[in-house]
Amino acid sequence: MGRTERELDSVEEVALVARARRDLLLRAHRYKLRWEDLEDCYSQATLELIAHARRGGAFAGRAHLGNLLEQRFLSRIRDRRRALSGRSPMQAALEASTPLGVLGEEGVELVDMRAELEKLVVLREDLARIERLAHALTPDQRLVLACQVGLQMGRGEFCRRFGWSSEKCRKVAQRARVRLRGLVAGEEQVDRPPP
Repeated sequence: MGRTERELDSVEEVALVARARRDLLLRAHRYKLRWEDLEDCYSQATLELIAHARRGGAFAGRAHLGNLLEQRFLSRIRDRRRALSGRSPMQAALEASTPLGVLGEEGVELVDMRAELEKLVVLREDLARIERLAHALTPDQRLVLACQVGLQMGRGEFCRRFGWSSEKCRKVAQRARVRLRGLVAGEEQVDRPPP
């Protein structure tokens, strides 16, 4: 039997063992990664053994080949988990990302998975309260705050756009912040139960 025939036999052995052990190994380790990642790790391990067989590497038998396949599979799983846990910033970012959906779907609501739910609820309540209290400000005060906060517009651009002097813009914005802060503080005192 020539070397090419032995290589072919070794490659066929790898293929047979990989096919026979695939479902068992994927099910046994399904809790470690997503299914697609497990399949990818298994494919990598199988290709490594096929490459070894093509280079003339020998195996003691099917049991030995099965053990090698499992070892390489587990090694690929460990590598992938390390990449996902932060050794590879790109892989960690991709893992934490949220798909936006496919073309033609209605708007997909994005959720910040890092934000704590309680903190998010409190921030939304604060924003709703500020929006409600802002109606007590003068129209000029609302305009200045809306442009500064909502549009991130600088004082120079605001003054050019609305024909105000820099000093008028500064004073109106300062008065608006002080008044809004006072309204928020007054509402908080009303909401608190008496001692």
